[in-house]
Amino acid sequence: MQDSREDKEDEDQNKMIIIGIAGASGSGKSLISKTIVNELGSSRVAVVSEDAYYKDLSHLPYEERAQVNFDHPDSIDHELLYEHLKRLQAGEEVQMPVYDYLTHTRSIETVTLNKAVRIIVLEGILLFTDPNLRHIMDIRIFVDTPPDICFIRRLLRDTKDRGRTMDSVIDQYQKTVRPMFLQFIEPSKRYADLIVPHGGKNRIAIDMIKAKMREMLGAP
Repeated sequence: MQDSREDKEDEDQNKMIIIGIAGASGSGKSLISKTIVNELGSSRVAVVSEDAYYKDLSHLPYEERAQVNFDHPDSIDHELLYEHLKRLQAGEEVQMPVYDYLTHTRSIETVTLNKAVRIIVLEGILLFTDPNLRHIMDIRIFVDTPPDICFIRRLLRDTKDRGRTMDSVIDQYQKTVRPMFLQFIEPSKRYADLIVPHGGKNRIAIDMIKAKMREMLGAP
């Protein structure tokens, strides 16, 4: 009986922890994720972005790819993401896709994740809409930021970093981003264990999450 209890404790200590961080596009969830991982400075913590699992659209002409609703859950290969997370939990190595936002296709390059990772920080806008992903997460965090702030951040990001025009960003926001937020993302907030207001620069929330992660890592 004692051996069985000790085996269970060892299993719990070696279990990979998955922390899901969701929220609207431009809410600051990516900033929170990267800030936490960088400040922890541990090779045992890695960020996995839901964006990397956008479905490959290379079979479509570019004009058709550009018309896809990228804010709908169907645009993301959640099944592959779930499969990769399960394999990581089982101690297997996986090749995480790399997505090219300019061409709406997956790159031939991949990113290797292996069993040395102890905590996965999983971030994305639609994570909580998928029951399998919700079930596999140990902690679910929703970043709650006012929509006008999210829009401004998205506009700046897409025009500066993704080669988009201002008109195309505004058009997409009106046609898909805002409607999909109201239909899928905002309602998924109810699944969160913790709601973080004020976006990615909420130091109190970041420090609390870091403290919990240090506890999970067994670090002082």
